[in-house]
Amino acid sequence: MTGHRKIGVLLGGLSGERDISIRSGEAIVAALGDRGHDACPVFVDRDIDLVLRQMRIDVAFLALHGRYGEDGCIQGLLEVLGIPYTGSGVLASALAMNKAKTKEILRLHNLPTAPGYVIAADSGEDLIESHGSFGFPVVVKPSGEGSSLGVQVARDEMELEAAVEEAIRFDDDVLVERFVEGKEISVGVLDGKALGAVEIVPRRGFYDFHNKYTAGRSDYYFPARLSPERYRSVLRLGMLACEALGCEGAARVDLIVSERGNEIILEVNTLPGMTPTSLLPKIAHGAGLPFEELVEEILKGARLRAHGHRRDRRAVQVDFQGPERRTGFLPEAH
Repeated sequence: MTGHRKIGVLLGGLSGERDISIRSGEAIVAALGDRGHDACPVFVDRDIDLVLRQMRIDVAFLALHGRYGEDGCIQGLLEVLGIPYTGSGVLASALAMNKAKTKEILRLHNLPTAPGYVIAADSGEDLIESHGSFGFPVVVKPSGEGSSLGVQVARDEMELEAAVEEAIRFDDDVLVERFVEGKEISVGVLDGKALGAVEIVPRRGFYDFHNKYTAGRSDYYFPARLSPERYRSVLRLGMLACEALGCEGAARVDLIVSERGNEIILEVNTLPGMTPTSLLPKIAHGAGLPFEELVEEILKGARLRAHGHRRDRRAVQVDFQGPERRTGFLPEAH
């Protein structure tokens, strides 16, 4: 055994990403077990406070995605219960989960993000009138939902109305932002350092929920097929976005590199998926950090943030392979 702590891997949850969370959690439990840790799955439901009190775990490894797991709610509960946990704290989790607030923070730090506006379900405003001369195409997404749920591209007024109606099913606030044509890039960040960037090429359409989590629907290239200068630039933007929001532990920053070479930050994910098709494990694997070691490094960052608890852990030293040194197509599974 590598330690005497009992590690509870929190998985499942109450969001539309419950199944994805279970897959992530099961992979994490297996990896921790292989590394000699005492790890067990903790299925999250509305009685999670009672479950945590009964199980008496020493550390919570968060494998939750979406609402109530990625938005600061479970983080706040763990702070109250005094259980150290992995990933970002309450504030960073809440800010990153809300795409509109994320854009505000990015703009405040002069980081590039696509133009957009927010539609409130109960605003009573005429959608087409509000849209005005904003133009098309646009991306419509629920402001406070995760993992591409409810995200659609609208190319005219009719599609915009339908997309907003669909997005409102997931959240009361809907973000409408300009669609930027270009390469879809994800930067993996661990403890403030960029591991690398992967390029995603959906075989059909854009990188929506189904293309993200269905094997065979997207191709991946690590490192992203960018010039060395552009590659370093997206890594820098990924780190700056995490710093602006106050993210900790593992995070993933999604960007678009437009056909004109402009780099646009789309969103920041504070609890990236850890399934075989997930992007962070692909990036870490391409950077020479196997899945089990990635899980181990995330675990080392577990802590409480409230009441002045300080972090005490060694810095992670990961030497990613730059695009001028290594390139290639990544298969579906890591």
